[in-house]
Formats: sequence, structure tokens, C-alpha cells
Amino acid sequence: MKELITWLFGISLLVNAGLFIPQIIKILKTKSAKDFSILTFGGFNVLQIVGILYGYIQNDFTLMWGMVVSLIACGSVTLLAFIYRKN
Repeated sequence: MKELITWLFGISLLVNAGLFIPQIIKILKTKSAKDFSILTFGGFNVLQIVGILYGYIQNDFTLMWGMVVSLIACGSVTLLAFIYRKN
């Protein structure tokens, strides 16, 4: 049972990261980030960094790598929001 829950947790972390993909696509298609809260996505980035550190300290590499993937996806949204807000 423990292995099943660990596997489901790992999959849920990948799904979490995947939920940022539509935001990336929307920004790239519209070339606009006017509807995106940089503060909110910045907060998500901070939470994911804390999750990475926690996973590392606890030797929970499923959590750590899942948060790394989420940080890459969420960080991409944040970066694109900054880029398209300037333009």
C-alpha cells in the first residue's frame, strides 16, 4: 500500500506541473500576460523552492524532483509574464 501511495504522489506532482502548461501556451499564443498575477505565480515559485528544500532535507526525492519539475513549469509562466508585461 505504501508503494501505491508513493507512486500516486509522484504522479500527482507531475500532474501539478502539467497544470501550468496551459498558462504557458496562453501567454505564448496571445503574447500577453495582462490576466496573470505575477505575485501569485511568484508565491507558487517560493512554495515550490521550499518544497524542494524540504524534500532534500527529508531525503524525499519523489517530493524534491516533483517540485523541481513544478518549479520549471511555474517558473516558465512567471518568466513569460515578466517578459510580456514589459512589451
